[in-house]
Amino acid sequence: MSSEQEPHRDTSGDYEAALKGLVSGQAQDEEGQQGLELGALHPAPHAVKHPWLSKLTPALNKLTVREHLGNYVAVTRGSNPDKAYESMPIYVRVGMHILYSAHDSLLGTTKLRHMLKEQSIEQGKAFDEEKGAFEHIQSFVKTYEIDCSDLLKPNIADYKTFNEFFYRALRDGARPVADKGDDKVISSAADCRLTVFESVDLAKEFWIKGKNFTIGNLLQDDSLASSFDGAALAIFRLAPADYHRFHAPVTATIGPTKNIEGEYFTVNPAAVNENLDVFTCNKRDVTILSLPRPGSTPLDVAFVAVGAMLVGSITHTKNQGDTVERGEELGYFAYGGSTVIGVFPPGSVKWDEDLVENSKGALETLVKVGDHIGVFV
Repeated sequence: MSSEQEPHRDTSGDYEAALKGLVSGQAQDEEGQQGLELGALHPAPHAVKHPWLSKLTPALNKLTVREHLGNYVAVTRGSNPDKAYESMPIYVRVGMHILYSAHDSLLGTTKLRHMLKEQSIEQGKAFDEEKGAFEHIQSFVKTYEIDCSDLLKPNIADYKTFNEFFYRALRDGARPVADKGDDKVISSAADCRLTVFESVDLAKEFWIKGKNFTIGNLLQDDSLASSFDGAALAIFRLAPADYHRFHAPVTATIGPTKNIEGEYFTVNPAAVNENLDVFTCNKRDVTILSLPRPGSTPLDVAFVAVGAMLVGSITHTKNQGDTVERGEELGYFAYGGSTVIGVFPPGSVKWDEDLVENSKGALETLVKVGDHIGVFV
């Protein structure tokens, strides 16, 4: 037996190929031949299916949740909500776990982070192409059972690119605003999976595991952060299939927006629940919403739109100085899944009790734009 050590092999090419597969949905076999489409945005029916695997699904779901490979979501409101397992092709689940696990995360290297950014931008350009857009949209709608009757343009043939469909607009009245006209009410900023916390400490105890998460790091403004010391948080996570326009959770005047460059980590619980600083590392825009209070100083809320894996674009449809009603559109994300974080002054809000209890159990709740989520106190 030879005593010579085997030369160290550069595995960066392997990681790059895996990352491209995870982002674009193109998997290759061992001989480099193009294989099945299994990516983070590709419709699930194209994923590998094994008859015996379906029999193991309930047990596998529990295992993946325990190992941060998957997650349940409350799909009804109130106590004892119905829960659903958030499905995703197993290739993507495992790939995300390898990339984002706190245990020797591959994204600890600068090269891998740069590759993720490049792939996000490249995939965004692909989704702006007209070629094959109709077929992709058609498959996407079927897979995620998207109700096109809610859309401003319900005929999917009217969308020239996948991205146009991705940030689709809704028809008037599709998302009724709870208790419209009551300025004490806070409503959901997005169609999303929601968690709420009365303080940053509670958010870090039950949900956000990144060790460097602070309001100062999130806002990148120590002076502004000082007014949010002990802030309450609402975290609106948008999954790829969701309607991707975000709306005002309160009636307010739009203040300045600060653009912060950063990473393109996923906002899936697979990363947020690990020791990875997703929200304070990712590309994001911080907008101040100023709420009028008769006879008193206006109350400021920080509205943070966070870009994510496969999300290279945050577009605002309102300008500084505009006044918006609760439920009115503020902007949209292009391609991918992302998050909005509402940062409220300490002691200023009371979240709905079912949302509080679910969040303490690390359970997101499915809500839609305009839904009642809390009140000012």
